[in-house]
Amino acid sequence: MRESPWMILIGPAAAGKSTLGEGMATATGRRFVDIDAIGADYYAEAGWDMDRLRSRIRAVGRVAAEREWEPARAHAVERAVADHPDAIIALGAGHSHYTRPELFRRVRAALAAVEHVVLVLPCPDEERSVQVLRRRSLATKQTDWIGADGHDFLAEWVRDPGNRTLATTVLHTDADTPGQTLARLLTACGTG
Repeated sequence: MRESPWMILIGPAAAGKSTLGEGMATATGRRFVDIDAIGADYYAEAGWDMDRLRSRIRAVGRVAAEREWEPARAHAVERAVADHPDAIIALGAGHSHYTRPELFRRVRAALAAVEHVVLVLPCPDEERSVQVLRRRSLATKQTDWIGADGHDFLAEWVRDPGNRTLATTVLHTDADTPGQTLARLLTACGTG
């Protein structure tokens, strides 16, 4: 068994990371881990929980609270990578985006041994990707990811050059069905 995860899926909210991860796990016989489902214990180790995040959002606003929460997200990535060898892990949207260089370096180091780090985006055009993701987010999560102050988290995540630095593969999904995307990813990873 590998000592690190076999694949990490990164990208903005509503990109399809969880759906793709579940499909890859079924196709390859590996475990699928969604950091959004398991992150609470890791955040707690770093002194955070969702109640604290919501409290900080009310106190300082969403953008500032998200920046304060970055160390907990970086810790969660490090722990998930260490705790789930040979798995396929989907990182929630903010888990590959950092404004503090030292936190980005920590996450990059944690992902360095992962064979496949896949950035999932709708298409190469950033503006179109933001539009597609916003439509998907409204339909599935009932949010457009634009904060009360007008900050556009989807645009920030799509345009983040750090995601491309972390990725070994960029996968564009908009023209495909989930099954077609899965088949392309399996081929790209040498398993299809």
